[in-house]
Amino acid sequence: MTNLRNRLIFSGQFVFTLLVAAFLIVPALLSMLAGVTVNYFTGIRSGLTLQWVIQVWELYADTIARSFVIALAALAVTLVVGVPAAYALHVRGGRFARIVEEIITLPLAVPGLAIALALLLTYGGFSDFRRSWLFILAGHVVFTMPFMVRSVMAVFSAIDVKTLDEGAASLGASPWRRFRDVIVPNAKPGILAGSLMVVTLSLGEFNLTWMLHTPLTKTLPVGLADSYASMRLEVASAYTLVFFVMIIPLLVAMQIYADSCGRKTARR
Repeated sequence: MTNLRNRLIFSGQFVFTLLVAAFLIVPALLSMLAGVTVNYFTGIRSGLTLQWVIQVWELYADTIARSFVIALAALAVTLVVGVPAAYALHVRGGRFARIVEEIITLPLAVPGLAIALALLLTYGGFSDFRRSWLFILAGHVVFTMPFMVRSVMAVFSAIDVKTLDEGAASLGASPWRRFRDVIVPNAKPGILAGSLMVVTLSLGEFNLTWMLHTPLTKTLPVGLADSYASMRLEVASAYTLVFFVMIIPLLVAMQIYADSCGRKTARR
């Protein structure tokens, strides 16, 4: 009787999971299918074509490339700044470190539009900087930095970082060598998790980017919104298809690498 009840519960959970997955995935699949359909309103009967995908690539290739440049640049900055910051906050501790941690994570509670407005009011007068993609990069770094810091600090909380650091120091290792050879390898799961979030958020961020961009510094989400607002539905759907084709392999590869590093760390 117990086995039957467990099977029924499992079956119900499985069916519910399938329904939720279908609810989330089917609209995206239909949108992508529209991107390779000759006429969306006629449907699949009108035939399949790649002309819309080609048109999107011709119109938005620079936008797509710019999005990946900004995402990778944001990742580089958050790694260089966020990992040492997380280490310093965890090791130092105390009230001051707690205040700094709250300030760093403040963008999590602030809407992207508010962050963009603050950047515009502060740095909008620097015309060259304002017109550059570096202005968008600055916004993405502010927006994604908390995710890197939080992810790394979560790993530091699970291991005895201070003991490892003091042990390496007692062996004569310099602060830089201790950080490079002891701290970073032990923080790798958090670094990889933070990296995955930074890249994902940067590539998909719209609100903040929409406020900061100029006609010459559009990114993938902004271009997608423009295509839906001003072009045929087939073109906009093809843009969605290109977006998924570009981002999903990258995210899957990063996730596989993170899982592989996690298993290696567990075996140690």
